Amino acid sequence: MYSSSIFEGNLDDFSDLEPQRAPIGIFDSGVGGLTVLRQLYRQLPNESIIYFGDTARVPYGIRSQAEIIQFMREILTWMEKQGVKMVVMACNTSSALALETVSKEFSLPILDIILPGARAAVQQGKRIGVIATPATAKSNAYKHAILEIDPNVQVWQVGCPEFVPLIEQNRIHDPYTAEVARAYLEPLLEQEIDTLVHGCTHYPHLTPVLRSLLPSQVQLIDPAVHVVAACAQELDLLDLRNTHPALPTRFAVSGCPQQFSQSGLQWLGYTPMVEEVSFTDTAISQLQ
Repeated sequence: MYSSSIFEGNLDDFSDLEPQRAPIGIFDSGVGGLTVLRQLYRQLPNESIIYFGDTARVPYGIRSQAEIIQFMREILTWMEKQGVKMVVMACNTSSALALETVSKEFSLPILDIILPGARAAVQQGKRIGVIATPATAKSNAYKHAILEIDPNVQVWQVGCPEFVPLIEQNRIHDPYTAEVARAYLEPLLEQEIDTLVHGCTHYPHLTPVLRSLLPSQVQLIDPAVHVVAACAQELDLLDLRNTHPALPTRFAVSGCPQQFSQSGLQWLGYTPMVEEVSFTDTAISQLQ
């Protein structure tokens, strides 16, 4: 099931492929990006994909901007070596804190998840709540994006530091998770929001819990749906859409392959083969 050399003998295949058949790279701090992966399967079934989860350094939401930028440089450099044609930042924290810097340093098309989510939220409501990691909330990235599109809406944000660890630990249906969610939603419900944005790709995994706590009229926005729609448009614009059958998705993590594979079974419906990738063992060990 797990192979430290899953990419050996396979990645060279990409160098001989026409650009359209090259894979799309997706990365996240952990399992959150699987919500984007599922949307890619649904909306762009012919695209081959390489997924990277930086599980040795999750959660990103409590990291500094300097750390996040360095992580992005390492991941994007690795993605380039894999021969990807495009990268989707399936991580709101990375989009909020690092996109502006790394997009100037890499020639790859890099799609962030915040702008598509903001556009969808504005189309849906006028009183918009955003739940996000502390780093994303502190950056005001969603608030700025939403108000730039429509300055007449109102936006409230809540940082949710406990959500990502609870999801990574597969404690979604734990009663404690519902208690935490209730506390995070309370200030937003006091503002009578009509729309709630999942400001982290992990959070759609919590949809059943959140839905049980929200009034039925509150619309949930999953930016994963909309970033993949933007990805399709970009592929068409660059003439990079693949019309051939997709190659099997390849998974890599910086942490424990077995743990990620078990989570993958729950979220994807199949058990993925997962490789462990280490950028700089020393750097990772210092951060743990």
